[in-house]
Amino acid sequence: MSTIRSMRGYLASSIAVTCAAALALPVMSPSNALADTSRPATAEGPAAVARPAALEAPTVSQASAVPGSTRSLPLVPLSSDRALGAAAPVQGLPRRDAPRFSLVGVVWDDPDTELRGIVQVRTRSADTGKWSAWQDVETHNLEHAADPDTDERTSGRVRGSTAPLWVGESDGVEVRVQAKLDETDGRAVTSGPLPSGLRLELVDPGEEPPPQGPELEAPNATSLTAESAAASAVNADLAPLGATTIPELTRKQTQEDLLATRGIEAAEGAATNPYIGPRPRIVTRRGWGADESLRERHFSYTKSVRAAFVHHSASGNNYRCSQAASVIRSIYRYHVKSSGWRDIGYNFLVDKCGNIYEGRAGGVTKPVKGAHTLGFNSNSMGIAVLGSFSGTNPPGAAVQGVARLTAWKLGLYGANPAGKTYLKSGGGNLFRKGKNVRLNVISGHRDGFATECPGARLYAKLHQARTTSARYQGR
Repeated sequence: MSTIRSMRGYLASSIAVTCAAALALPVMSPSNALADTSRPATAEGPAAVARPAALEAPTVSQASAVPGSTRSLPLVPLSSDRALGAAAPVQGLPRRDAPRFSLVGVVWDDPDTELRGIVQVRTRSADTGKWSAWQDVETHNLEHAADPDTDERTSGRVRGSTAPLWVGESDGVEVRVQAKLDETDGRAVTSGPLPSGLRLELVDPGEEPPPQGPELEAPNATSLTAESAAASAVNADLAPLGATTIPELTRKQTQEDLLATRGIEAAEGAATNPYIGPRPRIVTRRGWGADESLRERHFSYTKSVRAAFVHHSASGNNYRCSQAASVIRSIYRYHVKSSGWRDIGYNFLVDKCGNIYEGRAGGVTKPVKGAHTLGFNSNSMGIAVLGSFSGTNPPGAAVQGVARLTAWKLGLYGANPAGKTYLKSGGGNLFRKGKNVRLNVISGHRDGFATECPGARLYAKLHQARTTSARYQGR
């Protein structure tokens, strides 16, 4: 009987994908091609568009979305900048005009080379024409990536990259990157050269697509590309094809839904598991406007989900919840086009209002393999809270969002959010490859890799997230 149920779920999913692909339009025409980061600095992307009206909980469709653009500008040597301290090699770009963008980051050629230095940018607001003060960009080296020796890591496309920084709609930029200075024998010396191939990435998330009726109203299937249909079909047991959100359920409804469908990964155990939290409302990839032609077409899975790693996006806190979809589209484009990953690295994202968003494609109930915690991407999921929390407290709603999400998703796999688990390291700077590591089921990124992520203030809230998540599970 168990085999029959599993086959039924597999057939339902396969039929959904097949039907979706049959109804979908062909892949996007050349006129919709996106600017590649390898193009010269003069390459232009789509024309700038007006900022949309604010919606505190975006539930948008992709049908009318402008894809956005990425522009890559090579950095050049600058004279030593005394404002940054003692003389050291400096690269950057003098103040200049730029086509409109909302997110910036710096990338370089070798993903295994650490950028030991200071990265700062300032930008000009497209609304007011005023220049910002210098803003620090988190160097974010090495630790956010696919595991060593995986196809994604060894694709030849991966680059070193800083964290992305959300700056809002801007049309001017200035950047400087200075090598770190160490003190030796009482004198300041550089810790080494800057990485080769430094480039500034300017990301335009594209126009916010307009809402189309009720949040669960599925558009005509012919408005979906083949890639969009496939990304939506893997959630067919949860919401209609092309839905912009997956609706929340009570704890009782969640258990009844699992018993009824049986088409969900690990449903054999989860359906009778008394410890599972209510399913939260989740904005789908279509809901935040993912351009599915950017990512690799296939999905990648691991065996289970035994742990959740919590991150902060380190992209700054200067966004409204109505802009969260734009922030996520920008991070998605930065991860794929600028950093060379196969898809956005995180499995889920949570904004400051507690809204939850589907991340890497493959199905929200499935053990999709991400690129969030180098060495521990297998049998885990990565959750990024949008913002920077090294010196700023995370909003209570965001911590609550993490708790609600983990109570449900970990519950599908029988994991206790307040408990411990073992994961085998894929290699990193804290644990050798192959070592079995005992971790909290809800861990911070720094528990698996020596990093500041998810910021000291968010890390301090993880105990609260664990106890709340366990309570949602009925423990």
